[in-house]
Amino acid sequence: MRSISAVVLTYNRRELVEDCLRAIQGQTVAVERIVVIDNGSTDGTAEMLARNWADQIELHVLPKNIGAAGGFNAGMRMAYRSQADAIWVMDDDVMPDPDALERLIDADALLRARDLDPPFVISTARTPGGIVTNVPDIDLSRNSLSYQNWPELLEHCLVPVRRATFVSILLPRATLDTYGLPIASMFIWGEDTEYTARITREQAGYLVGNSRAVHVRQLDGRLDIRTETNPVRIGYHYYFLRNQAYNVRRYQSAGAFARHLSRQAKLAAKLLLTGQYRKARIVAAGTLAGIAFHPSIEAADAPIDTSGWQSFMMMAEPLLVAAA
Repeated sequence: MRSISAVVLTYNRRELVEDCLRAIQGQTVAVERIVVIDNGSTDGTAEMLARNWADQIELHVLPKNIGAAGGFNAGMRMAYRSQADAIWVMDDDVMPDPDALERLIDADALLRARDLDPPFVISTARTPGGIVTNVPDIDLSRNSLSYQNWPELLEHCLVPVRRATFVSILLPRATLDTYGLPIASMFIWGEDTEYTARITREQAGYLVGNSRAVHVRQLDGRLDIRTETNPVRIGYHYYFLRNQAYNVRRYQSAGAFARHLSRQAKLAAKLLLTGQYRKARIVAAGTLAGIAFHPSIEAADAPIDTSGWQSFMMMAEPLLVAAA
């Protein structure tokens, strides 16, 4: 890999995004550029980045929040335009260890030396308290002796995986050439699951055990509408449930999808019986929407509407307003 562009998505987290950028700049292997997508922040994040980082990053400020899915779609598209050999993707609350990128690059090289072409390699994520989080699904493919093959490269700290998240994930350019971009219309929660499931249908990605990152999440643990208390986040669960139903329908068996629908129906009924009417409606509406959801997949080089974007390029003179 001759050149790597980092992609960071940020929204209303001024302090965290600066910590993330410092962690990227402190890598033992330097990235060629850092593309930051500000997803319509309202807390002064964009102004701070334009003031403090304009000569060090490529900043694109979106006129409104288009969700994590749209933000990652935009960021990966901009990094792809830079002709980078690989794109290193993360949220603003991800703090990679200083050698995280070097370990990912080494892992990719080792795999290719063994005639494997992984669609991604990804760091091992932990909470600030040291608990493993964002754990990908292990690839359970079997070898010629009918044993699960996932321990094959354990001595190299490598485990084959399928579904993963965008937490310090390194994507070769060829992955975007072949599979396109994350689905922007998913809006939030599930676009990373869909994308990594899509790109691992023929070849597994790999979790790199000695590449580490800290994920400073707003809430630890799996998403669950039953435990949500924030009204805004409760509303976002509509997208999560729609996307979840779509992902099960698209990438798992018909039986798995039927079981998923049954579980969601029981969940909606329990919420209804306990008087949690809004949550029950969201579970039902989101799941039903997932049955009919048929989003399109964009190519990495597809045109993009930059109307209203403000772009601060990698130069001392800051503002360049992008034309539509």
